[in-house]
Amino acid sequence: MKGFTLIELMLVIIIIGILASVVVPRFVGRSEEARRVAAETALGNFDLALDLFELDNGCYPTTEQGLQALLTKPQTIPALKNWKGPYIKKPKFNDPWKNPYIYGYPGERNPQEYDLFSTGPDGKEGGGDDIPTPP
Repeated sequence: MKGFTLIELMLVIIIIGILASVVVPRFVGRSEEARRVAAETALGNFDLALDLFELDNGCYPTTEQGLQALLTKPQTIPALKNWKGPYIKKPKFNDPWKNPYIYGYPGERNPQEYDLFSTGPDGKEGGGDDIPTPP
């Protein structure tokens, strides 16, 4: 019965290490891309739900009412007589990086509508990695 020599085992370990150094970075980049796509999809769903809310009520939820107004009828002013929600099923109010989505009405970036975006991987507004509502 023959076994492997130490040199053969070392060669196999080196080859596995080289393969891992090529393959692992590709998967790491893909997970960040998947998080970005998930955030864009969630923002698109919120965008649609906000439009339905506005269609029923004649206005968007206030900043104070927030995105929660899509799930439960707000009890704050302005009173909503035509609320027909919930407007969204199984909402996730946090982005894939575990930070809350930023919502404001009227918006600072969009004064005629609302602001809705994710702060992205760094969790801070600005910095170039924010993810806006898809057009």
